[in-house]
Order: sequence, then C-alpha cells, then structure tokens
Amino acid sequence: MTGTTDERLLETSPLRRLLGRPELGSVVGAVAVFLFFAVTADSFLRAASLSTVLYASSTIGIMAVPVALLMIGGEFDLSAGVMVTSSALISSMFSYQMTANVWVGVGVSLLTTLAIGAFNGYVLTRTGLPSFIVTLGTFLMLTGLNLGLTKLIDDTVSTKSIADMEGFPSAHDLFASTFTIGGVDFKVTILWWLALVALASWILLRTRAGNWIFAVGGNQDAARAVGVPVVRTKIGLYMGVALGAWISGQHLLFSYDVVQSGEGVGNELIYIIAAVIGGCLITGGYGSAVGSAVGALIFGMTSKGIVFAEWNPDWFKFFLGAMLLLATLLNTWVRKRAEATK
Repeated sequence: MTGTTDERLLETSPLRRLLGRPELGSVVGAVAVFLFFAVTADSFLRAASLSTVLYASSTIGIMAVPVALLMIGGEFDLSAGVMVTSSALISSMFSYQMTANVWVGVGVSLLTTLAIGAFNGYVLTRTGLPSFIVTLGTFLMLTGLNLGLTKLIDDTVSTKSIADMEGFPSAHDLFASTFTIGGVDFKVTILWWLALVALASWILLRTRAGNWIFAVGGNQDAARAVGVPVVRTKIGLYMGVALGAWISGQHLLFSYDVVQSGEGVGNELIYIIAAVIGGCLITGGYGSAVGSAVGALIFGMTSKGIVFAEWNPDWFKFFLGAMLLLATLLNTWVRKRAEATK
C-alpha cells in the first residue's frame, strides 16, 4: 500500500467551507449596510424601524427566493413583477364579478398564475428561445391584459373594493395580517418569506430536485446526458416564480382591498438584483436561497435607511446600483478564492 490518501477522504477546512458559501459576500455587505445606517440614522435601530425594514425586505424576498432558484437553473423571468399584479387582479375581479366568496377568487388566481408560469417554462423548453425573449413577451402581454381587462370590466384602472365580501377577513389574516412580539408589530409577510427561504433551501440542499436545478444551470446538455429531466425542472422553476407571485399578489390585494392595474412594472429587476446581490450568477449553476434573503434584506435596509437618515430619496437608485456592482465584484472574488483553495 502507498502512503497516499484519497482526496475524497480529506476533511474540508472550515475556511474552505466558508469561502465556498454563495451568500458570504452578501452577508458581509449586509453587515456593512447595517452598521452604516446604524451610525448615520439615529432612528434606524429602533424596534419599530427594524420592523419596517423587515417588512420592506419580505415583500421583495418572497419573490427573490423563487427568482434565485430560477437563476441557479440558468434562466430568469422578466414577467415576475407584473405577474404579481395579475395575480391580485384575477382574485379581485373574479370574486367581485361572480359575487363569490373571495376564497374562490384566490383559488382561481392560484391556478391561473401557475398556468402562466407553466406557459413560460413550456415555451422556453419547446422553442429553445432565450428566457429574455420569452418572458419579455409575457411581460408585455400581461401588462396589456392587466390594464385592458381592468378598464373593460371595471371602467377604471383599478378594481372595485372587495372588503365587504364574504371570506375577506380570513384571507386578510392569512396574507396581510399583523402580529405583535414584545410590543412591536410585524407583518405576516415576514413569516411567508422565512418559510419560503426554508423550503427553497431544503429543496436545493436535501432533494434530488435541488441537484437537478444546479445541474441544468451549470451545463444543460451535460445534465440531459446523465438523465436529468431538464424540461420538467425548468417548467417547475417557472411555476415556483408564479407561486411567489401569487403569494405577493394576494398580500397586495388584501392589504388595500383594491388593486391598481399598472403596478408591478419594474419590480422584476429588483427581484433579480436581490438574487444577484445574494450570490446568484447570471450564468446559472451557483447561488442559494439564503443569499437571496440577505440580498432582499440589504434592499430593505437601504430603502428604509435612506428615509430614516432623512436623505433625499432620489439617491436611492444610485446606492442600489453601487451595491449591485460591489456585491457582484465581492461575490466573484469570494468564488475565485473558494476555487483556489480546493
């Protein structure tokens, strides 16, 4: 026998494991942003302020999680923002026009929104077109449908109030309620966000489907060659984005009981930014659900921190763009360091 040891039997050092985490760069960035606003904004560390930050983060994070999984799978979705509004409009208008219990509208919205996600995935896999073209087409169609159908049915650009309809209180409790901890109010979207992060992390790290997602994002042809169901995986990822859009849409509806048909345009870029800041690569095959949550938290801290610091909010997009660039550079450096230590 020789004195050599199989590399597979060598223990991975804690430093190597740490450097190999996709969310490392975003965690460092989140700590820096937190400390920055803690120093520059006197009210930032108040419990009520942190609750506001978490709420802002959760409304982005609910969508950033499935968008991150989709990006790990090598694709992205430009229709995610308007799909949130579509989901809310379907629930509201179906319930109101059919004079049904609002839960009927919620159910119809779920099925329809999932069908939109499945449509994106099906067209992508059947045609071979880039996800940019497919989802840009869906984005434009949904934008037109949201406005056109709302004006056709309700004669305005917003839906009618459904606050007095049967089932509204229970739906509000599930999607838009507030709970109190230590005298501080928190929105239920924070729980939805944490649940989605936990579910997505379990899928990525503990299931065969997670292996498929990383495989199709890393090399689609190689994944297909070893038996990975590429078509089913990608359609499932797009349906995951649709599920997130449905949850966000119901929160939007039951928070205000009316929906403006023009909302949501541009939010898809925010979801992608949160995922990229969290460590996902545009090229696919790398990232984590936890990283997307940290990216959403950075977004929430920045958007509200600027307000608490009483700065001109016109500078918000500048800070967001700077964070995106710095986070991407940091994530790239971390990944190279991780590869160098292998």
